[in-house]
Amino acid sequence: MTNYTSPDLIHSALVSIDVQNDFVLDDAPARIPGTQEAVPIIKKVVQSFRDRGLPVIHVIRLYMSDGSNVDLCRREAVERGARIAVPESDGAELVASLKPHIDTRLNAQLLLSGGLQEIGNNEFVLFKPRWGAFYQTGLEDFLRGRGINTLVFLGCNYPNCPRTSIYEASERDFKIMLVTDAISQLYPKGEEEMSNIGVRLCSSDYLGQLLLASI
Repeated sequence: MTNYTSPDLIHSALVSIDVQNDFVLDDAPARIPGTQEAVPIIKKVVQSFRDRGLPVIHVIRLYMSDGSNVDLCRREAVERGARIAVPESDGAELVASLKPHIDTRLNAQLLLSGGLQEIGNNEFVLFKPRWGAFYQTGLEDFLRGRGINTLVFLGCNYPNCPRTSIYEASERDFKIMLVTDAISQLYPKGEEEMSNIGVRLCSSDYLGQLLLASI
């Protein structure tokens, strides 16, 4: 860590990636192994940010059933009838234990139009149309407007959306942390790659200690 990359948790936000039923539950159509096991840890970290009034952004996918907004590598499957994160479906919803209120439902119309849905105190949902959380979204402006300079990442399927989002954040000069026990499909080479671009790797317990010490 250098002065340029050392996290500033007082000015941080938590970014949760794709922790939705269709990617998490045992019978989910696009289940990512290891995500359900990480959910209790993800929940613990989310609650730590809530308790301190720090921003939490749940970044999600929504796939139109006709495939019109789906990545090319998955579009044919959706066109043939695969139902993954369909707007307004239960499968597209955040995993229940992560919701700030049990009756919270995603507003697909708002999200697909590029809006952020506020679901709790300083807690938001953002739709991303591709792997990266910054691609064709208002995330950077949202963060800059709140004086955020540090992003803490966790969630679903490190090789795809989290990794892409982290590189995008690095390109925008955010300081970055990755919670290694709160993300699925992380592997040693990936940890090395993250360290090489200045990402601070930490466990959820160590992050909790840093939060207590700094805020």
